[in-house]
Amino acid sequence: MTLPARLKDIQRFVETIDLRQIEAVVAREARAQIAIVGPVNSGKSTLFNLIKGKQLSRVSAVPGTTKQAIAEDFGPFRLVDTPGFGEVAGHDRAAVAQQAVNQAEAAILVLDASAGVRQPDADLYQRLRAGGLSVVVALNKIDLVPRKDLPAIVADAEAKLRVPVVPISAKNGTGVAKRLIPALIDCHPHMAVTVGRALPRYRKLASRRIIRESAALAALIGFEPLPGLSIPVLIAVQVRMLLRLAAIHGDQLTAARARELISAIAGGLAIRYGAQELAKLVPVAGWLVAGAAAATGTAALGNAALLFFENRGRLTPEELRALYRRLRWRTRRKQEQLLNDQETLAGS
Repeated sequence: MTLPARLKDIQRFVETIDLRQIEAVVAREARAQIAIVGPVNSGKSTLFNLIKGKQLSRVSAVPGTTKQAIAEDFGPFRLVDTPGFGEVAGHDRAAVAQQAVNQAEAAILVLDASAGVRQPDADLYQRLRAGGLSVVVALNKIDLVPRKDLPAIVADAEAKLRVPVVPISAKNGTGVAKRLIPALIDCHPHMAVTVGRALPRYRKLASRRIIRESAALAALIGFEPLPGLSIPVLIAVQVRMLLRLAAIHGDQLTAARARELISAIAGGLAIRYGAQELAKLVPVAGWLVAGAAAATGTAALGNAALLFFENRGRLTPEELRALYRRLRWRTRRKQEQLLNDQETLAGS
């Protein structure tokens, strides 16, 4: 079968892709919930207030101040500050906390660095993970421990929990923006959309994460050795990427409109995809070229779309295409430079 005829078959197949399913998946990502959990007096309410940017949950040095789950809307999802696990003054806070956890897709487990990680803390982490929850461990109150002791405290916590921990101070914000939020975005596929949409200051961080993830997936798809088979899947990946970026920026983009936007940005898709697939006729080397081309094109497309959403759609199709070409060329040059550097190191 000739390539043009093959492309027509692929085009008809692409029309059968369930775009509504892609829309539904992204919509679920935008509604994901995050629970803040931990033992009593570990600083959960302080962290909750810091992330939201205002006082919502009562903060007190008295253990067990929070007696019920306090939830605040962050756009399409809810960040829940739960009571501590355990019994204080007859209140079964563990049951309240567990209910909030059951409704979440990810959790921040807040532990007290000044108290050290105890066996109940490790048991709590295992209980959360056993339920299939994605968990980021925040080792809080590092402002209360001597700086020279912090590395040993972190190492001890990681040894007991057998996972990396993020040292923070919810009281003064240390480590929250630079380490905790990025770790939260990376812990679950839904979190990039959730965090980026709810917290504008982390929007670009979340968007870059989505673009990198999509480009990496595109590279694997492009490496598929049989010409033509990867095109529908690659288009689906790019449509999903644009829908996720749109959701982060509050744009009500449909899958069909996303496909139109891809054409407006990249232009000449049949020729571009066709050239990419023709490279696969050369075994191994051609597959690598096709994979690199898919990754480069997807990254450039994502970055152009990101600027489009940041500018609230004010860029014209011509400006988008020019931007896409520049970004694609720049990304390809960076990849070539990285390969050259690796070859130089290997030869030295």
